[in-house]
Amino acid sequence: MDVQVSQNEDEQRFEARVDGELAGSAYYETADDLIVFTHTEVDDAYEGKGVGSALAKGALDAVRADGRRKVVPRCPFIKGWIDRHPDYRDLLEHAG
Repeated sequence: MDVQVSQNEDEQRFEARVDGELAGSAYYETADDLIVFTHTEVDDAYEGKGVGSALAKGALDAVRADGRRKVVPRCPFIKGWIDRHPDYRDLLEHAG
């Protein structure tokens, strides 16, 4: 499944789209040098198809590419994804 992830700054969320349809969103808030992920949701039709993982990876890759902010994962899904992918822990606020 081809999942496209993009940032929608007006809505303060990263969006996952499949064939142009919104399949999931990772909501965030920003404060100075932090991006706080607050909630992630995937449409029921896309549950268990890798959309959430693609969304988390795409959002975190965008944060890394931007280079201005550290991540605070208040959302259990984003936190769990980072826990399973240690190469993203450097993005965490408390990382060295």
